[in-house]
Amino acid sequence: MARGRHSSAWHLFGCLAVVLASHTPAASERLLVGHGGFPTLQAALAQARAGDTVHILPGVYREREIDIWVPLVIEASPGATLDGEGAGEILRVRASGTVIRGLTFRRSGVSFLRENAAIRIEGAHDCRIERNRLEGCFFGIYLSKSARCVVQYNVILGTAEREATSGNGIHLWYCRDILVRGNHVVRHRDGIYFEFVRHSTVEHNVSEDNLRYGIHFMFSDSCSYRFNLFQRNSAGVAVMYSRFILMENNRFEHNWGESTFGLLLKDISQSHVRRNVFLSNTTALYLEGSNHNLVDSNRFHANGWALRLMASATGNTFIANSFVANTVDATTNSTLSFNTFRANYWDRYRGYDIDRDGYGDVPFHPVSAFGILTERFPALLLFLRSFIAELWELAEQVFPVLTPMAIVDPTPLLEPPA
Repeated sequence: MARGRHSSAWHLFGCLAVVLASHTPAASERLLVGHGGFPTLQAALAQARAGDTVHILPGVYREREIDIWVPLVIEASPGATLDGEGAGEILRVRASGTVIRGLTFRRSGVSFLRENAAIRIEGAHDCRIERNRLEGCFFGIYLSKSARCVVQYNVILGTAEREATSGNGIHLWYCRDILVRGNHVVRHRDGIYFEFVRHSTVEHNVSEDNLRYGIHFMFSDSCSYRFNLFQRNSAGVAVMYSRFILMENNRFEHNWGESTFGLLLKDISQSHVRRNVFLSNTTALYLEGSNHNLVDSNRFHANGWALRLMASATGNTFIANSFVANTVDATTNSTLSFNTFRANYWDRYRGYDIDRDGYGDVPFHPVSAFGILTERFPALLLFLRSFIAELWELAEQVFPVLTPMAIVDPTPLLEPPA
C-alpha cells in the first residue's frame, strides 16, 4: 500500500511539472522592421508577443491607426520614421508597460472631431515615451486615463498657425502620477496641457512659441512644475481651478501680447510660487480669485506689470521677492487689500535704514497712482513716462487719493535677497 501511494504521488508530481512547464513564458524575441525583416510595423505587431522588442530600421513607413495591445518595447534606429500622411492617428498604446523609444513621428491628421495624436496612451499604466521626435502632428503625445507613465526627452515640433487647427504638444486628461521631463515643445496650441490630473510632475522642459499657453493646468491638484523654461508664448502660462500646486525654479520670459501673462493664477488656493524668474513679460504674475497662496523668493525683472492683484485674490503672502526695472511694480482694481507683503525688495524704494538691520524704516506702497488709473482706463498707457504721469505721481505722494494704502510692505529690503 505504501509503495502504491508513493507511486501515485510521483505520478501527480510529474503531471504538475508538465503543466507548469507548458505555462512558462517563452523567451522574448527581437523583431526587425525593414531591410529583410517585416515590411511594416503593423506586420511585426501581428506576430509580436508580450515582452518582445520590435526594432525599426531606418526608413519612412507610411502607416497610421496602429494599435498596441500587448506590452512591448518599440525602438528605432536613427532615421526610422512613421508618417501618418496627415490622416488619422499614428500609434495607440493600450497595453500597460509599453516603451516607445527613438522614433520619428510625422503628420498625424488634423480633425475637428477627433484629437488625433502621434502617440496616444489609452487607459494604460507604467508606460515610457522617451527620446522620440514628433514633426507637424496635430496633437503630439496624448495620455488619457493613465497612471505612472514617463514622458521624457522628446522633441515635439508643431506647425500651428491657428488655434482651431492645432492641438497640444503634451496632453494629459484624467491621469495621475505622471512624470513629464526634459521635453522641448514648440509651436502647438498649448505646449503642455493638464486637465483632471493628480500627483504629477513637470520638470526641466522647454515650452516656447506656442499659440496660447506654454503650460495650461486645469482642475489638477497636488502637482508640481519646476526648472522649466516658458518663453515667447502668446498667452504665457495659466494655472486654473486647482489646489496644492508647487511652482518653483521656472523661468517665464518674453511672453508679450495684449492679454499675455508670464503666469496667470485663476481660482488657485494653498499653492506655492517660489524662486522663479519673471523676465520681460507684459504682465509677470496675475492673480484672480486665488487665495491663501505663498509667493516668495521670486525675481521680477523688466516686465510691464510685475504684479496684478485683483480684488478677488485674498489671503496671499508675498515675501522676499525682488522687483527691479519693471514699468509698474504692482497694481490692483480695488482700494482694499487682504493680502500680506513683507520683506520684499523694491528698486523704487527711497527709504532709509537707521538701525542697519537691512530693512527700511519707512513702509513702501508699491501700487502707484498711475498704475491704478491704467487698470481702470487702459488708454492712459499712451501717457506712460510723460510729464503728466510724473506730475500725477508726485501729487499722489503728497496727497494720496487713488493709491490703496492697504497694500503696503512695512519692512522693505534695502538690498535684493540673495
